Amino acid sequence: MLFKEIPGQEEIKKRLIQTVNDNRISHAQLLLGPAGSGKLPLALAYAQYIFCSNKTEHDSCGECSSCLKMQKIAHPDFHFVFPVFKVKEGRDTVSDDFIGEMREALIKNPFLDLDDFLENAGIENKQPSIFVGESANILRKLSFKAYEGEYRIVVIWKPEKMNVQAANKMLKIIEEPPERTVFLLVAENSDLMLATILSRTQLLKIKKIDDGSMQSALIEKYNLSELDALRITHLADGNFIEAMKLANQGDDSVENTQKFRDWMLACYKNNIPEMLGWSEKFASTDEGREKQKAFLLFCQNMFRKALMQTYSTPELGRMTENARSFFLKFSTFVNGNNIMEIAAELDSASYHIERNAYPKLLFFDLSLKLGALLRASQQVAAKSVSLPS
Repeated sequence: MLFKEIPGQEEIKKRLIQTVNDNRISHAQLLLGPAGSGKLPLALAYAQYIFCSNKTEHDSCGECSSCLKMQKIAHPDFHFVFPVFKVKEGRDTVSDDFIGEMREALIKNPFLDLDDFLENAGIENKQPSIFVGESANILRKLSFKAYEGEYRIVVIWKPEKMNVQAANKMLKIIEEPPERTVFLLVAENSDLMLATILSRTQLLKIKKIDDGSMQSALIEKYNLSELDALRITHLADGNFIEAMKLANQGDDSVENTQKFRDWMLACYKNNIPEMLGWSEKFASTDEGREKQKAFLLFCQNMFRKALMQTYSTPELGRMTENARSFFLKFSTFVNGNNIMEIAAELDSASYHIERNAYPKLLFFDLSLKLGALLRASQQVAAKSVSLPS
């Protein structure tokens, strides 16, 4: 991973690079920031820069033996720790048990979300953790000398998932690691970490990706127009993971548009059997938690476009004629009186899905609330309009 491949975060990049050039690399650092801010890619780029044998003042070369190995997440002095689940009783599962799947996922997309990885690995319905066996595994690895580079680097992704026993066992080595050993902890919620772990790390606060950098990255990566990139940037709110999902999803998704149309009709008509049917569909195993969240994000985008249409700022993108016809009528039900509540309900649903809420009940409750908000809009509309059937 090269620093230049990460949108924005220029201040943090310069700070990390400077520590290497000044030979002042802290032995334990905590990269703390919101989802999609590029924390993990920054840690990977930092590790590659430390290992690089032909580094420049601004980035690693990307061509030397060390860089090529890091790009494959296969450098012998690089160790990657992440939450897993117990495969069988009697022993702790460690990251090495899933390193093949993780390596493949990171090569494909360094802006990886843990839930995405767990879903792709077929383990999304189990609670992941970093077990005490992982600590023993790290201690064993660090007892050997470095294979190639001057440094050995341990990246611990989601250290807030480390159980108490594992964290306590890691305390000593994080505080006093072997010479030229660097720990990079990549976290989103420091409140879930042991205070004793926090006190032993140097904190690097990672902010959301700024709008300008995200918009430029989307245009370059997906060949989007400035308007489309700006729309996705505003919706993603500094989260590049969500921005990529929106860019891949596309406005002209026939399946999602049809699904949204049929669901909204059932909600507006307060058709209980149909709403129950949609709740069953959303909760089905083939949908999956990440697909549920992605669809809710699509719905947020549709409501936003409806609001823009209501206030004479058309933004229909590349919709089909049928979708456009529905949307023009649907937009009359979305206005300043209900959009904030609608957005709040969609945000809340996404939040609870991420925390393993029962999806069938959650989507049925959401259907009732959205239907009530759409029907209530008639009371303030200048003219009553029926949703297209």
